[in-house]
Amino acid sequence: MVENVVYPAYFDADRTRSAGRRVPLDLAVEDPDVDEMAKAVQQVGYDAVIEREKTYSREFEPRGAVVVRGTDDTSKNDLVQAVAAYIGILRE
Repeated sequence: MVENVVYPAYFDADRTRSAGRRVPLDLAVEDPDVDEMAKAVQQVGYDAVIEREKTYSREFEPRGAVVVRGTDDTSKNDLVQAVAAYIGILRE
């Protein structure tokens, strides 16, 4: 079973691509949190496990991470793009 870990920094509009953002600015959001990321992962159709004490390697404060399970059929980039789209929908 393939597991992917996604961090809030991937979706943070305040970060640059070189600082860890993985989505375009039009899909990025202000201050993403692991709870809304987990909801978006579940909307995409995968199992999500929240790990609140994880720290992204380019950050100093732990903001958590979401472990996505069962992603055998998709790439990490496609997963991140789909989650970003659903986070935007959840915020509307």
